[in-house]
Amino acid sequence: MKMLLAIALAALPAAALAQTPPPPAAPAAPAAPAAVTLDTPIEALLANEKTKAIVDARIPGLSAHPMLDQFKSMSLKQLQTMAGGQLTDAMLEGVAADLAAGK
Repeated sequence: MKMLLAIALAALPAAALAQTPPPPAAPAAPAAPAAVTLDTPIEALLANEKTKAIVDARIPGLSAHPMLDQFKSMSLKQLQTMAGGQLTDAMLEGVAADLAAGK
C-alpha cells in the first residue's frame, strides 16, 4: 500500500504537490439595513437612535409609554387603529416624511 502511494505521489508533477489551498473567501459585506417605514415594528424604530429621535419628535411620549411592552411589536400603522384617535394621520405622515428623508 505504501509503495502504491509513493508511486502515485511520484507521478504527480511537483507543481501539484506545491499548490496551497485557496485563501478563504472574504466575508460577505453586511446587508444594507432595510428601509424603515410606518410598517416597521415600533421596537425596531426605537432601537435605532436616529429613528427613535424621529418618533419622539413626532409622537411625544410614545417611547416612554407605560404600555410600550404590549404594543412594541406592532407597527405605527397597526397601533393607530387601536389608539382611539391619539395617533393622527398628520403625526404618521410626519414620521413617514422624516423616515423617508433620513432625518
